[in-house]
Amino acid sequence: MIKKYWACFMLTLSILLSSIAYALDADIKLPDGFQIEVYSDNVPGARSLAHGDNYLFVSTRDQGNLYAINIDGSEKKVNTFISGLYMPNGIAFHNGDLYVAEIHRVLKFEGIEDAIKSGQVPKYSVISKYPTDQHHGWRYIVIGGDDRIYIPIGAPCNVCDEQGYAVITSMNLDGTDKRIIAEGIRNTVGMTFHPTTGELWFTDNGRDMLGDNIPPCELNKLSYEGEHFGFPFCHGSNIEDPNYGSLGQCSNISIPIQELGPHVAPLGLKFYTGEMFPEEYHNQVFISEHGSWNRSKKIGYRITMVTLNNDKSNSYTTFADGWLDDQKALGRPVDLLVMEDGSMLVSDDHNGAIYRITYSD
Repeated sequence: MIKKYWACFMLTLSILLSSIAYALDADIKLPDGFQIEVYSDNVPGARSLAHGDNYLFVSTRDQGNLYAINIDGSEKKVNTFISGLYMPNGIAFHNGDLYVAEIHRVLKFEGIEDAIKSGQVPKYSVISKYPTDQHHGWRYIVIGGDDRIYIPIGAPCNVCDEQGYAVITSMNLDGTDKRIIAEGIRNTVGMTFHPTTGELWFTDNGRDMLGDNIPPCELNKLSYEGEHFGFPFCHGSNIEDPNYGSLGQCSNISIPIQELGPHVAPLGLKFYTGEMFPEEYHNQVFISEHGSWNRSKKIGYRITMVTLNNDKSNSYTTFADGWLDDQKALGRPVDLLVMEDGSMLVSDDHNGAIYRITYSD
């Protein structure tokens, strides 16, 4: 009798979990030929994504956890391999090691996959220190083809002029030779490299409290070391700040490749470098818009695409939409990752989920 009730309970639970997973992706609108499915719905607070040799690594912000999901096999087992970190938002996998950016420091987990496979508690070393400010302090991290680590330091405010903040830093893999390479960037939580030029591209979240419709958020690229992108005196291409406009001129800054929607909170971005999607999507920029919190009518909560002609923007359009329904947030996209098979993963910290977008004609 107990076995019978247990079997009924497990069947009911399975149906319930399936219906929850279906609800997460059922209403997402995509172009013809594209499909979306739940890759995993057991990653609370899922933020940044990094592809290892055998695992998909997922960071969190508020939870303080790091997750590893086995890539091979139909069962996506989620392993919480470390917890108790201080907003470990940024992660990057490189040559078998995992680099993690907490607010106040950068950690290096050597041989991370071997440690997870053997069930050991991963050991780490601290390779660099960063400011402890929590305001815009959750960091993103990427590693370039030059074997250097790139990490932003966001402004510790809505708008202010603080030395050593609103910048992007670069350093060697061991933390040496740390220097500022870009300035005037209020808060980037998404960076990537152009697949052919190797240039650093990044999103930037515009300042608040200038109204619903200004300033725009931004898609930028770094063309040379020391480039300035305007914050705090200039926003977008030519919007002078009412409080800090005297600190510089909009005519002297590097303007965005594309002005994005106001307050859409763009986070992760990736160039599509796979072969699964149609040719017109290749080497175009996809952006996760986490969604506005400070607007009378919410916008964002979607994935957008910027099509390019060399380094010029041809269009800025919605690619995946439906995480906002009648001003209610049903999900909040955070980061993107192009997989080896050409599919695209999307993290969602609102639902603790990761989605997989595929194409078939």
